[in-house]
Amino acid sequence: MSTARPSSPGVSARMSRQASRDTAPEVAVRRILHAAGYRFRVNARVPTMPRRTIDIAFTRAKVAVMIDGCFWHGCPLHATQPKANAQWWRDKLDRNMARDRETTEHLAAAGWTVLRFWEHEPPAAAAELVAAAVEQERRKTDKGGGR
Repeated sequence: MSTARPSSPGVSARMSRQASRDTAPEVAVRRILHAAGYRFRVNARVPTMPRRTIDIAFTRAKVAVMIDGCFWHGCPLHATQPKANAQWWRDKLDRNMARDRETTEHLAAAGWTVLRFWEHEPPAAAAELVAAAVEQERRKTDKGGGR
């Protein structure tokens, strides 16, 4: 891990102000799901993983929805590589992506369905896939002896 810091106090301050929850893409997907009658938890803690959260969690159905920012999570279409302090940023973004993989694997091993979307994906399309996954998990639960 690099011991370098962001290239300037201004960059550091600007990056620390970036929203980590309730981003516009998250809110858009939540609105669509809520309007369709779905109820969920927002920023729910990942079981047994301190300091990690699920953007939209359907706890009974065990469906976890993550909406990842293109820069912070390494979108293959839109991620950029900062030129100033490049190695520090590369290390930081690589750690973010490794943490994403670890969180997904942890939840999947605990029986959760994990859905990840990029911030640029249409909210309606994401909400449709989420609703389908929740309904599928509910049907499995109903077959197993009720709610």
